[in-house]
Amino acid sequence: MERKKNYFAGPSVMPVEVLEQLRDQMVEYNNQGLSMIEASHRGGMFESMYDECLALFRELLGISDEYDVYFLGGGATLQFTMIPMNFLRPGTVADYIRSGTWANKAADDAEKLGKVNYYYDGKANKYTSLPDAKQVKPSANSSYLYLCSNETIGGIEWQDFPDTGSVPLIGDMSSDIFSRPVDVNKFDMIYGGVQKNLGPAGATFIIMKKSLLEKQNSNLTAYMDYKLHSKEKGLYNTPPVFSIWAVKLVLEWIKKNGGTEGMQKRAVEKSGILYKTIDSSPFFKSPVDPTFRSKMNIVFRLPNEELEEQFVNEAKKQGMLGLKGHRSVGGLRASLYNALPTEDVVALAEFMKEFERKNG
Repeated sequence: MERKKNYFAGPSVMPVEVLEQLRDQMVEYNNQGLSMIEASHRGGMFESMYDECLALFRELLGISDEYDVYFLGGGATLQFTMIPMNFLRPGTVADYIRSGTWANKAADDAEKLGKVNYYYDGKANKYTSLPDAKQVKPSANSSYLYLCSNETIGGIEWQDFPDTGSVPLIGDMSSDIFSRPVDVNKFDMIYGGVQKNLGPAGATFIIMKKSLLEKQNSNLTAYMDYKLHSKEKGLYNTPPVFSIWAVKLVLEWIKKNGGTEGMQKRAVEKSGILYKTIDSSPFFKSPVDPTFRSKMNIVFRLPNEELEEQFVNEAKKQGMLGLKGHRSVGGLRASLYNALPTEDVVALAEFMKEFERKNG
């Protein structure tokens, strides 16, 4: 089979060797006589794999014992509700940085549950830039400050993170986790869907400082209660077994390829190839503030929408998929997650140059 070149924003490309491992062990896992996706999540085969996965997660991100690490179902979007339900205390505000679609959705949900303050709203610049992290300060009566580290639709990414002092910092890192080293200690909570850099859709990782639970609201229903999930290691109910198993294999692949430092090197190289192609041409244009350009999601425009549609159609004929921009903003987008081979980025850059030669 000749694999397509996969630039989708998520679910997205996975390492071929991980897909092959899943294939080879789908019917029987490690000579155990059954598949991992048939095994009970209460002990035995699954919990051994799960513990190995969590240990790898901690090792690769340098997560201390001050933090819980586990997985939940429900997608990252469920956290938009769980976070304010648990931590937006009466009589306080939650500070949100409206940086694009995903941070904005989280803020909109929080507003339904309590008082929200917008430290920054990028609406005026069409969500193409971010505030200086060193200048970001939470409100005096803030329960937490919330940000999205990388906006997949707008193609902007925090290059550093605010120091919020005693106010908890919470970050959605769905689309750039494990693409670079992160100082977890700056955050009280990091979470994200795994379907970008870590595996197939279905699981959401939670990294939470244990002391944050001391600031939790009471009278929460069971599944919405982080304290319960912490106590049960994310296994209060049946977990997304297949997704977690795949994440473990992807983490092993990341470790074998240099860990987060290795992934950062890949990300810099791959994004640099496309940004150089864009910046050296009057035909392509990046709408994003260069200071905050994402290394995961490269968004760009052509002179008109007709050319953009032609670009997408001709790219498909070359086996290049997922280059159409999100329907809410239009344009073009190439997602360069960890598992996308560098040669696929080189191929896209060459296609872009040839398209410009014919249509510029």
